Amino acid sequence: SFIPHRFENLASVVKSSAGCQKRQSAGVHQLVSTLNMLTAFLLLLAAAAAAAAAAAAIETPERLVSARGCQSSCGGVDIPYPFGIGVGAGGRDCFREGFEIDCVYDGPVLANTSLRVVRLSVDPAESLVMLPVGRMCYNATDPRRAEEYSHGETLMNKHGVYRFSSARNMLVVLGCNTMGTIGSDKTARLVDGYSYYLGCMNFCNSSASAQDGQCASLGCCHVDIPPGLTHNYFRFREYDHSSMMDYSPCDYAFLVDRTNYTFRRSDLLRDTLRTSPVWLDWAIRGAGGADSASLSCAQANETKKYACLSNQSYCVDATNGPGYNCNCSEGYEGNAYLVDGCTNIDECADSDKYPCKGVCRDTEGSYRCTCPPGYGSDDPKTQRCAPKFPPAAQICIGAIGGILVIAFVAFVIIIRKEKRKTRELYEKNGGLTLEKAKVIKIFKVDELKPILKSSNLIGKGGFGEVYKGVLDNVLVAVKKPIGRNVQENKQFANEVIIQSQVIHKNIVRLIGCCLEVDNPLLVYEFISKGSMHDILHEFREPLNLDVRLSIVLESAHGLAYMHSQAHTKILHGDVKPANILLDDNFVPKISDFGISRLIAVDKEHTANVIGDMSYMDPVYLQTGLLTEKSDVYSFGVVILEVISRRKATHSDNNSLVTSFIQYHKEGKKATELFDKEIAATGNLQLLDTLAGIAVECLSLDVDQRPSMTDVVARLLTLNRSRVL
Repeated sequence: SFIPHRFENLASVVKSSAGCQKRQSAGVHQLVSTLNMLTAFLLLLAAAAAAAAAAAAIETPERLVSARGCQSSCGGVDIPYPFGIGVGAGGRDCFREGFEIDCVYDGPVLANTSLRVVRLSVDPAESLVMLPVGRMCYNATDPRRAEEYSHGETLMNKHGVYRFSSARNMLVVLGCNTMGTIGSDKTARLVDGYSYYLGCMNFCNSSASAQDGQCASLGCCHVDIPPGLTHNYFRFREYDHSSMMDYSPCDYAFLVDRTNYTFRRSDLLRDTLRTSPVWLDWAIRGAGGADSASLSCAQANETKKYACLSNQSYCVDATNGPGYNCNCSEGYEGNAYLVDGCTNIDECADSDKYPCKGVCRDTEGSYRCTCPPGYGSDDPKTQRCAPKFPPAAQICIGAIGGILVIAFVAFVIIIRKEKRKTRELYEKNGGLTLEKAKVIKIFKVDELKPILKSSNLIGKGGFGEVYKGVLDNVLVAVKKPIGRNVQENKQFANEVIIQSQVIHKNIVRLIGCCLEVDNPLLVYEFISKGSMHDILHEFREPLNLDVRLSIVLESAHGLAYMHSQAHTKILHGDVKPANILLDDNFVPKISDFGISRLIAVDKEHTANVIGDMSYMDPVYLQTGLLTEKSDVYSFGVVILEVISRRKATHSDNNSLVTSFIQYHKEGKKATELFDKEIAATGNLQLLDTLAGIAVECLSLDVDQRPSMTDVVARLLTLNRSRVL
């Protein structure tokens, strides 16, 4: 109950619109009237664009909050001048006298105190701080006497700049059979050194008297405080607590933000560490805050220490005690206590607060709202601009109307031509074959257009672009190839049919395709975590050895399925971490079938050399013959990259493959190449075994390389031994 609310700035969402109303002259043909409105709309858009360009040309200076060269925040709390911390870069104090803040390990505090600061504000001039709670706790063996007493006194007002806010705070007294009071305005002339007291009383018949949410003298009471209070000191009257020690062993008194406290019966229990959020009004005052030493605005303006330094500021007399405050002038915002601290407000960016039904132009300290050429309004700030059409304008509109009619006819012709072309592309890309097969969903190009925007682009490579979107309430990845040749177009339907039959948990699933474009689009399931390359090298997400072993094993499962278990043998041709995607549970899925090669029964290889050179089989590079052992070689590079977390390169002088093979030839262990995150002593044997499997996959003798099925079997054995 004593913890302050969090304060958050809610950014305004501003919407503006401008429109024109149609004025139709008698006898004007309806078509001409429609064209008049279209032309008027175009004129309004042009004027709005000109206004936007003019507004962009106005340079917005950097807003000043703290003194230059000074710390601007502490513990997430902004420190605006006249508040400040220590000495700035130029050797000058970062604060005005009386406004010093100390930045300690857990946030800002008022200087030379332990009072934590929650918020500091210059407009309005107020501070939110956490103050101690006064308490008196009774002796358990003699409930008629108090054994623990704390007055909760706060003497933070040495320079007199603060006053307790009478508008935002209240005095709360808790306890059964108690009277609590607060004293303020410390002076040595009166009893107890304080000149003002106020308080309230509580009474309880039983533990059930006090009710949650009620503060009306049954366990809880509250009173308003007067303005001008500078300190606080709590006192209590002792009463017999013999019958209530189990539910009200202590009395409490505290000031608190009136919007930030709701009474709970549990607040009556013993708790000696309480603090409460309290608002302080502050002002520029004289020495010690004395009335005689404080100046009004009229007096302060003539002094050298006048605090309103911004040229766009004005002075206001303080409302809680003597002194004054500074505010930015109308049309400006910022910090009036700093030179150039008040900056121009862009009124055009907030149409709710600064209305304009026409064209808005920001000016220094204000804004202009006018109608564009050809429009008029009695008050464009509140009334929309309507078009005005002189005879010359109507002649121009007639000419424009003729042009628009011609353009419309041309548009219809183009649309029909596009539809015919779309149908031709659909048939050329195997649409009729796929319709008969009924193995995959065929999307229309209009369904995919919203996804194919630059803002949805998530990947781009030598073979195409990948976009993220939603189809039928399912997240998908749409691949847009860069180009295809005639032979590929003829085989496209057959490739799609075969890929749609590839169903494996470690292979990205093909959902559908679009055939109404030059280069058919493929729609795959979206894999949330991205590629293994990004996880290893870009984001460097922590990966323990068990996760890495699982990724390697399940990736091998996927490749083995492609090579020997699919309806048609599939050779990937570009196995690398960038083409192994991971879901939220780090389950790998082989991707990028756009460059896979589907090998029919009567074919042994393909002669097109494609793929990433850093992972390419040297035999494939020399001969152009792609086989399943080419994928095995690339997978060996992937294993090395997973256990070392180092990128594979094509440089002979700095090659991950060369480094591991060199260690293997020399009979050494490649311990220094392993990723330190997993290179614990207990993991080294397993890592050496993984490196050995990878080196076998990298053999230059193709016949010495294991098949992917053999790799899976060895990895399964390795995984089982680790589990045991």
